[in-house]
Amino acid sequence: MLAVLLAGQFMGLLDLYIVNVAIPRIGADLGASGAALQLVVGGYIIAYATLLITGARLGELYGRRRMYVIGVAGFTASSLLRGLAPSAGTLIAFRFVQGAAAAVMVPQIMSVIQTRFTGRARATALSAYTAVLSAGSVVGLALGGVLVGADLAGTGWRPVFLVNVPVGAVLTLVVPRLVPADAPPDRPRGSRRLDLRGLALALPATLLVVLPLVLGREAGRPLWTYASMAAGVVLAAVFVVAQRRTAARGGDPLLNLDVLRATGMPSGLTTLLALMVAYGGFLFTFALHLQGVLGESPLRAGLTFLPMAAAFGLGSFYWRRLPGRIHHLLPPAGLALSVLGTAALAVSANGGPVMWAALVVLGAGLGVSTSLLTHALVHVPPARAADASGLLTTTMQFGQLSGVAVFGAVFLALADPPRPEAMGATAWWLALAVAAGAASAVALARAVRPRPA
Repeated sequence: MLAVLLAGQFMGLLDLYIVNVAIPRIGADLGASGAALQLVVGGYIIAYATLLITGARLGELYGRRRMYVIGVAGFTASSLLRGLAPSAGTLIAFRFVQGAAAAVMVPQIMSVIQTRFTGRARATALSAYTAVLSAGSVVGLALGGVLVGADLAGTGWRPVFLVNVPVGAVLTLVVPRLVPADAPPDRPRGSRRLDLRGLALALPATLLVVLPLVLGREAGRPLWTYASMAAGVVLAAVFVVAQRRTAARGGDPLLNLDVLRATGMPSGLTTLLALMVAYGGFLFTFALHLQGVLGESPLRAGLTFLPMAAAFGLGSFYWRRLPGRIHHLLPPAGLALSVLGTAALAVSANGGPVMWAALVVLGAGLGVSTSLLTHALVHVPPARAADASGLLTTTMQFGQLSGVAVFGAVFLALADPPRPEAMGATAWWLALAVAAGAASAVALARAVRPRPA
């Protein structure tokens, strides 16, 4: 069961990163403008980030397995249609569709883990989940370079989108057989409805924040980007008030904020946000450094991330084998190790043994620190699984988008004109973001530390 769930997670991540390598070929083949190419990348992210909380709630209302299958089927169909797209406009439209399908598919994975697994089995499942997070991003970068460079049968960039089709087709067929249906809800599903008022606030609030993060950098950060984010924050505050009122009246809010009362959840979300800001910023800026400054090919740049990805995956999967009495200390310890790795990278980003060692240390530290997911979720009741899943997945996505926006701006300012020192200077700022996460992780460790019997 876990394998078919994580396969969907891997597909979603792969598609998020693999397209970046193909952008130049897409532009040349379809005659797409710079703005159109930006939407080829950003359309998926905009729809995905905007609809994650809604996708999680749909799973609770209509069945997690059902919504997962619908999401996989929609994701697969849109992958096929994008691979056959005759124009940039068609490609962009199906990128939005695929982002929406991913937003329905991905939140069900964490919800099922939270409701179907307990104790050590849940820790193992979450460890595998975070290992897939690291693998999907790096494999996407490397595989994109392989497929575009191979130009299979003269198809150019199209295999980048078609690669997920056979996997998605198989998942659509096997998930109903391998993933059990949801247990009957405490209240009949017919008596529970989607919170349309909350939805009417959440969608524009999220969109107003996501749009400037995705499109603002290329536009030069004009005034509308700041106005949009400010309006989004105001709407988000209104959304929070409305959700609390809906819950107080005994209704079903889109996001039940009672989940934040679970021990470790607030500090876990804060730590996760800092981690993903640094991780997203690092992936973006280091890839730019490798290709734009050091002149590496897309394939070689993608392969450079492999040692880090391996260390990330091993750290995130095997931390649970350490003595249980120190598990609560692993998030701050892992992030402290990541600070050291980032600082080492700041003085070695142009290559050599120190750079490779720094990447391994950074990956291992980030991997161990992902134990925070287990700590954040351990006290969340199954009834709040959709709320926790929606919050955590949205936090991950916002963190990465913010990291790309902030650290991308820092790097590009320092690398104009391109110079090797830009990555080193950016890495020091990345280290500060990781250190902020480590400080938050100390609060998490205090909240979830074992209490004497």
